[in-house]
Amino acid sequence: MIHIELLSLKNDYTFKRIFGYHGNEAITIDLLNSILKDKVSKINLNCEKILEKDLYDDKIGILDIRATINDNIDCDIEMQVVDKDNIEKRLLFYLSKMYVGNLTQGTDYSKLKKCIAILFTDFNLSNLSHIPKYLTKWNFREEVYSKIILTDAIEIYIIEMPKVEQYSKNSQLDTWVKFITRSGEIDMENSNEAMKKAKEVLEEISQDEHERYLADLRQKHILDQNAIEEAGFDKGLEQATKQIAKNLKEKNIDIHIISETTSLTEEEIEKL
Repeated sequence: MIHIELLSLKNDYTFKRIFGYHGNEAITIDLLNSILKDKVSKINLNCEKILEKDLYDDKIGILDIRATINDNIDCDIEMQVVDKDNIEKRLLFYLSKMYVGNLTQGTDYSKLKKCIAILFTDFNLSNLSHIPKYLTKWNFREEVYSKIILTDAIEIYIIEMPKVEQYSKNSQLDTWVKFITRSGEIDMENSNEAMKKAKEVLEEISQDEHERYLADLRQKHILDQNAIEEAGFDKGLEQATKQIAKNLKEKNIDIHIISETTSLTEEEIEKL
């Protein structure tokens, strides 16, 4: 038997190829039903042709999965592996844009479609670290009476995939997240038909030379973005360290002590 190196589903190009293409509706419906409380019985996938240039552009949302659920709900599904500080604002921007996109001149506001955003992250969000679960749902709620929802017209679901092992409850969503993070390790014999179909499609595109080429291009971009993020963090840390050293120097603290405190050389401190 020939061993197939499966493409990573954490690569948003591959993720869209499995969950966002015509012919795979049953797969996406099963995933959505594991996340949403409302039963999804019908889905229309808005499939856009992905070009090579799209694989280098994170701003236009071309690799998001856009779908209409049960003819009355617009849904955006996104895979994000690069930890960006503005992820929540970016998600809200796309969701608001999707909601406003339903509005045309003379539209009855009561006819506007409900809009849902679902974000899969390959990292933990710092401001959610105290929440002991990996799936969180967000609505517009009253500050004091938090059980009262102003409207359910807009909903956000965030799935922090690294938390799944810690907070797994043997649910269907647990199985999907584990499949997404480590597809080759899931026992398909005990999986449902939708997941078996997802594995088949993944194996097919993993053997396709052009599909691998596009996925590799996207993976290179993801690695480049991670490197940029890390470089930005390192640069900010370096600047902060030099500022601390400068402040200590201005207070006439012994340069040897400053060097030991900041790990900067005495020569570097002298130049500040």
